[in-house]
Amino acid sequence: MSDPSDPRLDCTSPLRPANAVAAIITVDGAYLLQLRDSKRGIFFPAHWGCFGGACDPGESLEETLTRELREELRLELGAGAFRYFTRFDFDLSFAGLERIWRYFYEVALKRPQLDDLHLQEGSEMRLFSADELLLNAVPLTPYDAFALWFHINQGRLRA
Repeated sequence: MSDPSDPRLDCTSPLRPANAVAAIITVDGAYLLQLRDSKRGIFFPAHWGCFGGACDPGESLEETLTRELREELRLELGAGAFRYFTRFDFDLSFAGLERIWRYFYEVALKRPQLDDLHLQEGSEMRLFSADELLLNAVPLTPYDAFALWFHINQGRLRA
């Protein structure tokens, strides 16, 4: 029997889909991910995923990414510190909603920079090897899992 208090099983709390950005953060070949809070009303509670979040009105993609990483990790990114990777589009017309998108950017950090990061959102942050992610060793948000799979396998996708 399922546990009705487990937020991962919540099918009633309203969700608010929005355009968003996310950072594929790498550190010496490993991936820095955030364990999402275990609470109702958020997408994929208690799952690991990329840092990032929703765009505020009038905010550019780059401004959103910079703000989100500052808010979530106290990470200050300078110009040229990230690079566009890919974009996913989601057609939510089945729910009477508009299309939304999620942009993914690459952010490469050096190991000493980890000491300056302070988790401000989420339950935990951790480095994962590509193997751990490919073997589904941890529960990942599906859209981030797909982007990470593409990132890990990008060499296989080139002509």
